[in-house]
Amino acid sequence: MILIYSEEITPRLEYIAKLIFTHILKVEISFTTNSSEFIKSDSPKLNYSDKKLNNEFYIKPHPLLFSKELINQDIDLGLFGGEEYFFESSKNSMLTFDPFAASFYVVTRYEEYLETDRDKFNRYPVEKSILFKNNLQKKPVVNIWANLLAEKLHEKYPQLVFRERKFDFLSTIDIDNSWAYLHKGFLRSSGALFKVLTKGNFTEVKNRINVLLGSTKDPYDTYDFLNSVFKGNEKNVYFFFLLGDYSRFDKNVSYKNRHFRKLIQKIKEKYAVGIHPSFLSDKKKESKNLKFEIQRLKEITGSKVKKSRQHFLQLSFPETYRRLIKAGIDEDFTMGYPSQTGFRAGICTPFYFYDLEKETTTNLKIVPFQVMDVTLRDYMKLTPEQATNEIERLMTEVKNVGGTFVSIWHNETVSNLGSWKGFREVFEKMNKRGFELANE
Repeated sequence: MILIYSEEITPRLEYIAKLIFTHILKVEISFTTNSSEFIKSDSPKLNYSDKKLNNEFYIKPHPLLFSKELINQDIDLGLFGGEEYFFESSKNSMLTFDPFAASFYVVTRYEEYLETDRDKFNRYPVEKSILFKNNLQKKPVVNIWANLLAEKLHEKYPQLVFRERKFDFLSTIDIDNSWAYLHKGFLRSSGALFKVLTKGNFTEVKNRINVLLGSTKDPYDTYDFLNSVFKGNEKNVYFFFLLGDYSRFDKNVSYKNRHFRKLIQKIKEKYAVGIHPSFLSDKKKESKNLKFEIQRLKEITGSKVKKSRQHFLQLSFPETYRRLIKAGIDEDFTMGYPSQTGFRAGICTPFYFYDLEKETTTNLKIVPFQVMDVTLRDYMKLTPEQATNEIERLMTEVKNVGGTFVSIWHNETVSNLGSWKGFREVFEKMNKRGFELANE
C-alpha cells in the first residue's frame, strides 16, 4: 500500500494515480489530505503537493491535475533515466518531471479536445500529436514513466515490491466485407460485374464468374485459415462485424443475409464477437444507427453486445465514447492511428476513458492497439519484410513493460492475393510470436 498526500484530491489526480499504480504497477494506494496523518504513517508514501514535509518521496506537481480547464499547454521535453519526458517538476523532487500530469495529458487525449484540424475522414491526424512531433509515438511512454516511478520508489522504500507484469497478446479481426463476390444480391453482383467488364478487366470478370458458379473459393473467405492460425488461442482473439446499412463507406453483406448470419454465429462459437459501428453511425445525424446495429448483432448471436471498434477508426472526443457508453458498450478497441503504428495514448495497458469535459472517470474500458494491416501496407508503404520488422520492434516495446500487444487485421488482407501477397506470412509470424510470448 502506498499513501499519497495532496492538499486536494481532484478527480484528475485520483484517476491517473489509480491508472499508474493499480492498473499498471499492480499496487494498492490510498489518499489523504491530512499532512499530520501522512507524516505519522509508516507506509511507503508519496507527497504530491507544493511543499515537501519531511523525508518522504516527493514530487512537486504540475498545475494540470488541479485545473478544471481545457487549455493549450506549454510543453518542453527533458531527459531522465535515459527516457524523454515533459511537464518538468522541481530540483528537490525525486523525479525531475511530473509523471502523473504527463501521463494524464497523453492518456486522456487532452490535445485532441483542442485540435480542430482533421483528415478527409474527420479523424485526428497523428502529425498533430505531441508524441509524434517528438519521436515518442513508437514508445509506451506512460508505462515507461510508471516503471521509472516504481524504480525510484523501491530505492526509497525497499520493502515496496512491485509484481512483474506479464505480456499479453490480442489478435483482432475486422469483418468489413465478409465476401468479395458472394451473397451480395443480384443487383449488386450484376452491377459490379458490368463495371469491371466495361473497364476491360477480364481477369476479374473470370474470377467473379468462377466464384459465383462455385468453382473457385471467394478470395475473402479466409476463415478456415484464420481458424488454423488461432487454434489453441481462441480466448485471445476478437472479431468485429460491420452490420450497418449499405453506404459509400459501409459495403458489407446485408445483416439479413442468412449466409452472413450463419458465419457470425459460427465465429461466435469460438471467439469473442463485437460490433464494428458503421462509418455513418459516428455522424451526429445518424448516431441512432449505432443502436440498430448493436441490436442486429445481439439478435444474430443471442448475446449482449459489449465490445466495439469504430469502422475507419472514427473517433472524436468525447462524442464517440459517450455514444458507445449510452449504447451499453463496455469495451472499445479503436484507440490507435490509421496512418501510423505505435501508441496513440502513449500506453499499452487497457484503461478507462476519462471524460475531460465532465471531469469524470467512466466505465468504458479502452483497449489500445499498436498495429493495423492497412497502416503497414497502404499508409507506411512497407514491404512484408519491413512490416514484420516493424511489428517485432513494437512487440518488444510492449513486452519490455509487460503490456498488451493488440493488432488489427481483416479477413481480406490475409488472402495472400494481389497487393496483399506476402502479408499472410507477416500475419502468421506475428501471431505465432505473440501467442508464444503470452503463453510463456
